Amino acid sequence: MKSILIKAFALLTVIAVLLTGCAATPEATEAPTEAPATEAPAASEEPAASEAPAASEEPAASTLSGELMITGSTSAEPLVTVFGDLFMEANPDVSVAVQGNGSSAGITAATNGTAQLGMSSRALTEEELAAEGVVANTICMDGIAVIVSKDNPVTNLTTEQIASIFKGEITNWSEVGGNDEEILIISREAGSGTRSAFEEICGLLGEDESGNEVSLVDESKALIADSTNAVSTNVVSHTNAIGYISLGSYDSTQVKAVSVNDVECTEENIVAGTYTIARPFVLVEGPATDDLARAFLDYILSADGQAVVSEQGYIPVA
Repeated sequence: MKSILIKAFALLTVIAVLLTGCAATPEATEAPTEAPATEAPAASEEPAASEAPAASEEPAASTLSGELMITGSTSAEPLVTVFGDLFMEANPDVSVAVQGNGSSAGITAATNGTAQLGMSSRALTEEELAAEGVVANTICMDGIAVIVSKDNPVTNLTTEQIASIFKGEITNWSEVGGNDEEILIISREAGSGTRSAFEEICGLLGEDESGNEVSLVDESKALIADSTNAVSTNVVSHTNAIGYISLGSYDSTQVKAVSVNDVECTEENIVAGTYTIARPFVLVEGPATDDLARAFLDYILSADGQAVVSEQGYIPVA
């Protein structure tokens, strides 16, 4: 009996040990589930490289160089000098020399090649245009103002009265509504384009016994001035004087421009054709005219150049 109890106890002990071992054996842990692979964030698209702004175009550097000689009309000289200064400013390697010595001298210089361009304040004659290589370029129009002293009461003259005064047929201002004072004529020198145009328009040209064209101005009663400025200065200095100058050079603070046939000497009236004492300013090409001279001409006749013409008180042609 005792033996049976011992065996039963031993069996219970073995069973207990086995049960304890099973409890101590951990259950296989499930492999952790793999986290779903997260997609790498899409690389943010870089904005397309913006096109570099176009570089602002700088004006091309001037390739012009050399010396330009222009000679002729003293009436055209102030305007052409302005153009020369502007042209040199835009073309630092260019030198422009402008000399006023009369239209005929300027046409001759262009014709014989002693100047690249000649200035004329009158239209060229058929004979002058027939010379080899000569081309006349009208750069603007200009009126010829008939001027008297600011103290002179006369404000209007007819073309016929002007012609009679310069012929020496009317000699006193009282004959045309002015003071009882002898008239002093101020005229330009022979060869002046202003004189040539003035005489042609006012009927002051005639012919001698040989059929040659001659001036009808009575120079025995006249002072002869060699430039536009000299005419103005003499009229300022003599209250009884009468002269004629380029409208572009007219200074109303110094002298008075009379109306002609009751029409004032203004740009508007010249364009309208109602003021008839007007003429062209011409630059004359000849054998010595080169690419530099032609570039200068192109500038004057461009829109910018013709704007300068207006600014200086002359009448554009282009």
